Amino acid sequence: MCGTCGCGSDGNGAKILSPKMGKEEHGHHHDHGHSHHHDHDNDHHHGHHHHNHDHDHDHHHKTVLEVERDILQQNEIMAARNRGYFDAKGVFVLNLVSSPGSGKTSLLERTLKDLKGKIPFYVIEGDQQTLNDANRIAALDVPVIQINTGKGCHLESDMIHDAVKKLNIGNDSVLMIENVGNLVCPSMFNLGEHKRVVIVSTTEGDDKPIKYPDMFHTSDICIINKIDLAPYLDTNIEELKTNALQVNPELVFFEVSATKGTGMEQWYEWLETNMKLVPVDH
Repeated sequence: MCGTCGCGSDGNGAKILSPKMGKEEHGHHHDHGHSHHHDHDNDHHHGHHHHNHDHDHDHHHKTVLEVERDILQQNEIMAARNRGYFDAKGVFVLNLVSSPGSGKTSLLERTLKDLKGKIPFYVIEGDQQTLNDANRIAALDVPVIQINTGKGCHLESDMIHDAVKKLNIGNDSVLMIENVGNLVCPSMFNLGEHKRVVIVSTTEGDDKPIKYPDMFHTSDICIINKIDLAPYLDTNIEELKTNALQVNPELVFFEVSATKGTGMEQWYEWLETNMKLVPVDH
């Protein structure tokens, strides 16, 4: 359950699916007991108990904050377990985040297609519904697991833990996690990744970083996609980068076109270099 927007599974839980099977392999219930239901007595009992309203509201607000903090703390514990597992196997893990329509899946497909002969890849796809993106990855003969979050707007570290068990990830490899398309809530949830990569397209405008500062602040890499469309748009790429650097001066940028292949070599070079920096404990 997300403390930012109140999304949740309502008891349905996240489903971990194999694209080749096309059916649920594992159901994991994420019932954290956290909700944003506001039960106002005065809706049904006008004129009664109004003197307790402020006290009840403060108590409710405090309870929500405490539960949200517990959720994030529990997520961090599992994220640390995930990170230890990845480090022990020498697995370089990227958490790919973006708005819907940024070209995130196309970027991932292009990367896998061009590098899978050199690097063993594994993929976890996160979406609220459907196996569509996982099927696109499976068509490349890359091992992939789909997590359908239902009403949830982000992946959480325990979902990744369960999905990883299904993937049987080999040593000295790269795991790409494609998060649910959303620039708000995924910023709060560490998955145990080594690097967070935010993808933004030129079609989204140059003010995205200042509209969604938390995501850009918590990311390590910013990939600006669809640069081939920039001449036809009002988007100023340099302004976009300036806005992003105001939020996070440490961001590293790659300007690419996933469909045309422009700028992808620089991104590949970074990927190959950084996967070699993962601690190898095995």
